[in-house]
Amino acid sequence: MMDWLPQSIQHNLDLQIVLPLLLERGLNFLGAILILVLGYWFSGRARRWVGFLVRRIPNSDLMLESFFGSIVAYSVMTFTVLAVLAKFGVQTTSLIALLGAAGLAVGLALQGTLSNVAAGVMLLIFRPFRAGDYVEVGGIGGTVRQLTLFTTELASPDNIQIVVPNSNVWGQAVKNYSRHPTRRLDLVFGISYADDIGKAMDAMREVALRDSRLLADPAPFVAVNALGQSSVDMLLRVWMNNADYWPVKFDLTRAVKERFDAEGITIPFPTQTVYNFGDAEWSKADRA
Repeated sequence: MMDWLPQSIQHNLDLQIVLPLLLERGLNFLGAILILVLGYWFSGRARRWVGFLVRRIPNSDLMLESFFGSIVAYSVMTFTVLAVLAKFGVQTTSLIALLGAAGLAVGLALQGTLSNVAAGVMLLIFRPFRAGDYVEVGGIGGTVRQLTLFTTELASPDNIQIVVPNSNVWGQAVKNYSRHPTRRLDLVFGISYADDIGKAMDAMREVALRDSRLLADPAPFVAVNALGQSSVDMLLRVWMNNADYWPVKFDLTRAVKERFDAEGITIPFPTQTVYNFGDAEWSKADRA
């Protein structure tokens, strides 16, 4: 177009056009990187700020902190991405409208994922458990670590991470072993049919009354639970504070066994009685 100009002038004109364009593009690129870095940094700070504010709310727990922190962090990163696109000249208004239309179709395709978000909100509203509670959901037991937008994280007793979708937690019965301050413990001990039942009951009751961790109300309860194939099954039912459940279970089982040994009360092994009839008896039965 400017072939009639000298070569040196054309070169200078090209530099005058290209250099500002490269400079503008480079500044936009550096600005976008800076926005991404600042957005990522601010999302982490916002998550911590939300956690700080939630912790100041009376009766709050870690579930609220992690859930609302996740929402704020995702929101900040969404605005960050939109700001980066605007830096490169993308019309974010039309993009948001396009994303809104596409979001409807994606939402229909990801109903399961969105149901996890809705279930997470319902879990926060009704609060069937708190962080630190030991729960059982669908046969899976563990201590609640945190509740996020999509999942509930548990830790098994041997410290294995268990991640359960929120919809599975909300859609099933939840057993919360930590909700109430007290728990009941049922222990069953088998004694021989030849042993004195009253003596065994007195021994179990005395062992329970000597344990200061057991509650006086309801008082320890002792009864004959069942007549088994090889033993008379005795029931010892006691109540204690929730935190003492496992120590009491282990200690009381040992104490009753030692008391039975001291009293001469036997805990029988499973046995079977076999009757052997001679040929004459069998032949008589056959004739009958």
